[in-house]
Amino acid sequence: MKAKIYIKYKEGILDPQGTVTNKALKSIDIKGIESIGIGKYIEMEFDKNISKDDAKKIAEESCKKMLANPNTETYSYIIED
Repeated sequence: MKAKIYIKYKEGILDPQGTVTNKALKSIDIKGIESIGIGKYIEMEFDKNISKDDAKKIAEESCKKMLANPNTETYSYIIED
């Protein structure tokens, strides 16, 4: 079982890496993109004896305590068997 964790900047927080990437794509004539947000993707694999409920608790606690900055980032996750 594993968690797929997605972390991104909150709405209204400046994303300098996304801004630079968007400008770079425009400079090589790639059009039609309004904005780009760059975030983090994390895969967390659990021990074989962990239940799905425990996996959710571990993923949630990990995000709250360390993986995401609550002042500037939001997170979501999916638990897969």
